[in-house]
Amino acid sequence: MTAPTPSGAPNALGAALTAEYAAVWAYGPIGVRLTGAARRAAREAEAAHRRRRDDLVLRLSTGGGAVPPDRAGYALPFPVTDRASALRLAVEVEERTAAFWRAVVPATTGADRDRALAALVDYALRATRWRRTAGITPSTVPFPGRPA
Repeated sequence: MTAPTPSGAPNALGAALTAEYAAVWAYGPIGVRLTGAARRAAREAEAAHRRRRDDLVLRLSTGGGAVPPDRAGYALPFPVTDRASALRLAVEVEERTAAFWRAVVPATTGADRDRALAALVDYALRATRWRRTAGITPSTVPFPGRPA
């Protein structure tokens, strides 16, 4: 995933959908490296991304927009070989996905903007939880979804 630069609501929503595809895919390698409560949290996170993905596919297809295709796989930013790297990737997935939803906010109004704000808040909270689990400090960031 690269920094979002879509113009207009359909493009911004399409970019967010692509980010959701990648997030769902990334939780596979994350989940297999975790156990216990962290593995359950990974399953819940993947399910949340799947719900948002499905909601966006429906929204774009019924609204006359183009639905970007999913890919067979996505490149991870680093190898996921243990618990620490899985947790680091979980934080990155949530932060990157939040960045795409942050780009949707100014491009939309009404229900689409509400959807974008809800996603941004959800992913900022989840990234904070992952940071705490990983022992990363600080556990919060001042502007979720904004590049550092």
